[in-house]
Amino acid sequence: MKSSIVIADDHPLMLKGMTNYLTSLNYNIVGSATDGRSAYNLIVKLKPKIAILDIRMPHMTGLEIAAECKKNDIYTKIILITFDKRQDVYEKAKELNIYGYILKEFAVEEIENCIESVTNNEPYLSKELLPNLEKSYTKSDITALNKLTKTEIKIIKYIAENKTSPEIADELLISSRTVDKHRSNIVNKLKLNGKHNGLFIWATENKDIF
Repeated sequence: MKSSIVIADDHPLMLKGMTNYLTSLNYNIVGSATDGRSAYNLIVKLKPKIAILDIRMPHMTGLEIAAECKKNDIYTKIILITFDKRQDVYEKAKELNIYGYILKEFAVEEIENCIESVTNNEPYLSKELLPNLEKSYTKSDITALNKLTKTEIKIIKYIAENKTSPEIADELLISSRTVDKHRSNIVNKLKLNGKHNGLFIWATENKDIF
């Protein structure tokens, strides 16, 4: 059985379309809601593995739901669907450890890859968002790269492309376990504090320097 999922969107057609689409792909949709408060109550009650949330809904936004889940130690992985390309909104999502952040206009074509990535504990960000995010790397980021091996730099490049550990392993002809060990070494060298999505965020924000 695939991961349990709750879906919430205040646009009925979007909600129905996404629910029907994922159901057709045999995903386990355990609940749906048209407002944020109902969505949060479903998450508390059902504790799904994944919640796919519209970022702007009545009563509670997707970000507010994520904040409540974080505060109350609810480990549902949240995917936000949004029209918003603003840097400050994305930064807030990062602070709340949002696992997926995809644009609504690409939601149907991206959602399956997003869910697969999130299921493997790897964050997913719409590639279309990257040009809209400010470059925030510093001299210290560039210096940090000098600590990495050629293989580690290759792995960071693949991470920036939203590739999973098994996909990276296939590209480099090594085992997934070896990739995971490299990822751990990179996190330590870059001093990323072990956040679950810290390496992915660093890789996407600094991809122009490697």
